[in-house]
Parts: sequence; C-alpha cells; structure tokens
Amino acid sequence: MSDQIHDTEAFRDTIGTVDKDGKRIWAYPKKVAGKFYQYRSYVSWVLLAVLFGMPFIKVNGDPFMLFNVLERKFILFSIVFTPQDLHLFALAMITLMVFIILFTVVFGRLFCGWVCPQTIFMEMVFRKIEYWIEGDFNQQMSLNNSPWTFTKVWKKTLKLGLFYLISVFIANIFLSYIIGSDAVLQIISEPIAQHITGFITLLIFSFIFFFVFSWLREQVCTTICPYGRLQGVLLNPDSIVVAYDFVRGEPRGKFKKKREGEEPLEIKQGDCIDCDLCVKVCPTRIDIRNGTQLECINCTACMDACDEMMIKVDREPGLIRYDSMVGIKEKTKRIFTPRVIGYSIVLVLLISVQVFLFATRSKVEAIVLRTPGMLYQEADATHVTNLYNYQVVNKTSNILQKTEFKVKDNLGNVKLVGTIQPIGKQAIAKGSFFVEIETSKLTQKTNNIAIEVYVDDELIEVVETNFLGPEK
Repeated sequence: MSDQIHDTEAFRDTIGTVDKDGKRIWAYPKKVAGKFYQYRSYVSWVLLAVLFGMPFIKVNGDPFMLFNVLERKFILFSIVFTPQDLHLFALAMITLMVFIILFTVVFGRLFCGWVCPQTIFMEMVFRKIEYWIEGDFNQQMSLNNSPWTFTKVWKKTLKLGLFYLISVFIANIFLSYIIGSDAVLQIISEPIAQHITGFITLLIFSFIFFFVFSWLREQVCTTICPYGRLQGVLLNPDSIVVAYDFVRGEPRGKFKKKREGEEPLEIKQGDCIDCDLCVKVCPTRIDIRNGTQLECINCTACMDACDEMMIKVDREPGLIRYDSMVGIKEKTKRIFTPRVIGYSIVLVLLISVQVFLFATRSKVEAIVLRTPGMLYQEADATHVTNLYNYQVVNKTSNILQKTEFKVKDNLGNVKLVGTIQPIGKQAIAKGSFFVEIETSKLTQKTNNIAIEVYVDDELIEVVETNFLGPEK
C-alpha cells in the first residue's frame, strides 16, 4: 500500500555484536587517536592511580576506604560505618541513585566512556596491549582467521598471559578493598596452607576479571550492565550525548575532489562522506549516524575519527560531537529544564539531610535493654534489682579505656557483672549489669529510668529504659 508506514529504525531491533542466528560477532574496533582519546587517557591514568593506590592509604592505622561485607565493616574516606549506621548507608545509596539519574538526564552515558572501570581497563589497558601484540583491527582479523602457526600461538599466548597477570593484579586490588591490603599481603606472602580460603577467592576473582576482559568485553556494556538500559527512560531531546549532526551531514555522499571546470552538483551533498570510520572505531559496533542507541557508551572514538576525516577533506570538524537533539535541530542547548531542576532540588535536599546526619552522628553508640523474661529481684528488705544487657559500639579509630554506667539523678546504683575491658577501635563491648533502686523511690510496678553512659569520663549517651518493681 502506498500509505504504508515503513519502520526507519529497524536497527534498534538488533545489536551489532549478535547476528541473526544469535551468534556472537566479534568486535574489532580500529585503533583511534585524537584529542578526546588523549583526554580520556589522562583521566584514565589519574583514575587508575587512585584505584590502585587507595587500598594502601591509611589514616590512624585504618584503611582510607574499606568495604568489608563479610564483617559488616565499612570505611568511607576514613569514616567508620557499622551496622548501626545502616540508615546512613541506605540514604547515601538513594542520594547516589538520584545523582546518577540527574547526571544521565543531562549528559547521557558520559560516565561509561570516561570513568567506568570496565571501559578504562578494556580500552586503556587490555585493548592497548592487544594493539601492541596483534596490531590494528585488520591485522587482528587476519590473525584470528589464519591457521595456527607458531606466530599465532606465540602472539595469543603472550597476549592471554599478560591479560591473566593483569587480572590477577586487579583481583588483588579488588580484594584489598574488601578485607584490607594487610590481609591480602598476608595471603600473598605466607604459605598457601594458612590461607586456603583467601587463595581460592583470589583465583576466582582473577578468573572472573580475565574472562570479562578477554571474552565478554563490550557485552558487559551492551547486554549485562543495567545502567545502559536506564538511558531509554532517562534521556530526553535536551540530553547532551555523543550525537551525529544529521542536519549538516545529510544527504551523505562519497567525497569527490572538484575538478577544474566541473559543473556543481544539482543536489546538495551533506558533509558526511560515508567513510564509515565512525563505525570502524566503535567498540560496540554501532553506527552513531542512526541516532542515540543504548549500546553507545559515549567513548568519543567516533568523534575523533570523524574530526580527523573532516580535516582531511577540508571541512569543519564537529560533525559528530557532544550535543543534544534540540541543539542539532535548533542550534540551542537547554540544560536547566524543568526535569533537571526538579531532580536537582531533590538531590540538594537529600545531600542536606545526609550532611546533617553525618554532623550529628555519634562516634560511640550504646544500647541498654532490660533482660527479657526477667522479673525484679529483692536485694534486701528495702532494695530491688533489675538485670540489663548492654552493648557499646566504638566507631572510632581510638581505644576506649574506661566505660561507666550511672543511673540518672542518682536514682539508683549500677553493679556490673564482671568488668568492662578497654574497647578496641571499631570494636563492640557486650555485657550485663544490675540496677539497684530503693523500693520507696518506685512509684509503680513499671518505672521509667534513664541510664547515663560515660566513656573516658565523657557523657556520650543517655538511654531510657524501664525498671520493674513490686506491685503498689
């Protein structure tokens, strides 16, 4: 039918790394060079230095960053978080999610191309080793399609060997963020028999990283990572992404040098000369000229390749650039849209609450609960006692030498069961004590009392609880 609507975006039905039969199409991105690639290299060097150096930075003997999920101990920027600070962690995660949403609405997947560890390791470490050993994309394809000769075996062995060594190094660094660098150094330096679990864990992580960077590669970004899927619901026509200027570039046509005396073309040709370099350098095998796609990680490789070609054919660079759909059509950029303003307000409120909670967060936390199932006991004819359990959490990097409990307003006396030893850094002290009160001071069967908790002679908390007495 003449009025039938044709689908002009059929390319969205498939991804460039999978064929019609569902088989993997291996990506061979062309080696790229340009100012954006150079800028990304600088950023990568800084981030890699931070990533590899952070586990070895210590403040007061503790790691600057630690995510020990096994012992439920977390240290962020030398601030210790315990299970009692779960609400702070939950709020921090919500704040991070809102920030990611806001950042994506404005800049798309800029994080993926410039900051994401997967991209940095793949493009700036493993891919460069591959180029160094096997050559550019056409040489890699020829090598993979060639029979197994000594040269092919040697190059593949060298490449995969280096990949695995780097993966082992990354696994050690990764584990250092979980159990601490000192524990990892013990696993490495001491006999394996003393650290079987740690050694097996290192092998597992090493294999996972090796598998990701030698085989999965761009599949992590295109099919596994959920962040890419968020683009579809977060991006809008004002989002600044790596985009092809279709207004300037279309209609495409092969570049032809104008000969002397040649008549001008009747149909105006756009600046895109259809060289396909933007496709050849793409690590996820997409054609950016089709529009924004979830596989695009904003790595700027197509921008560098296109700029290089535009300069060669004496045309203005920037045919592929950071821009928005509105910017391409209307030549204007609108960042502070109502949607962005709304997200920004929510983010500011969350950050304000987070800062307030951090500022008022106690460094030592005490929990006092009356022992369940226990009634009062008569100490003598005029006094009764109740048994309580206590827990004192030291969130600091200092040792707490002395801990005391007192009944507020001298209503009664506290008698410890045993003694309270000095509480080590990030440690928890548990125990019991009796509270003894004169019967004449009790006004009813269940009485409200307050227990004052002193640490090194400083009042750190007042805990309200109840005290059972005889029937009045």
